[in-house]
Amino acid sequence: MASYELQFKKSVAKDLRKIPNSDVKKILQRVQSLVLNPRGPGCVKLSGQERYRIRQGVYRIVYEIKDDEIIVVVVKVAHRSRVYSSD
Repeated sequence: MASYELQFKKSVAKDLRKIPNSDVKKILQRVQSLVLNPRGPGCVKLSGQERYRIRQGVYRIVYEIKDDEIIVVVVKVAHRSRVYSSD
């Protein structure tokens, strides 16, 4: 299986600035694991959307998988209480 390319929406950088550095490091390690297996353990498909979610502590990482282009796009990273609300 080919490894996926990892891309981030520009807004993810802003999301990560609001999170403590110790947690950002863990989140980025978790995101990096998506390159090899974007539908791995803990992956949940969001209902009504073509997006997926994984957990890292109290944070949620929302991403899209583009199989035809072999790309994973990280869309949002936020605390579990705020991740699904629109800003």
